[in-house]
Amino acid sequence: MKIGELARHSGLAASRIRFYEASGLIDTVQRKANGYREYPEQTLHTLGLISCAQQAGFSLEEIRQLLPNQPHSLPHDELLARLRRKVEEIGAMQQKLEQNKAQLLAIISAIENKPVDMLCTENRERVLADLRQRAVGD
Repeated sequence: MKIGELARHSGLAASRIRFYEASGLIDTVQRKANGYREYPEQTLHTLGLISCAQQAGFSLEEIRQLLPNQPHSLPHDELLARLRRKVEEIGAMQQKLEQNKAQLLAIISAIENKPVDMLCTENRERVLADLRQRAVGD
């Protein structure tokens, strides 16, 4: 398939596909006599793996080591260890995001539930003082 079709099916920009090709993440294809690149179906699957891995937080160098048939591919046991380590990292990030979410919800609640007779500027100071107090307590 041509790069435009590959871009449509993968959801990636043609420039991104060319970048992955230049980086060695997907196989380089030769141009046909008409000047167009013709990518095999397998390239679409590889692009899917790359996109999925990037969304999971892997760097391009890490992805290079995860992809099969790459010069720096990892042995089976190391591949599993890296994948498990990434799952742990994602869990830690999720926990941190939940903490951040809880803090933001507490701030929203404090702002929304200000005393009726309190001015917004006074409420802002009250909320900021509460945040500073929490920071000292942590």
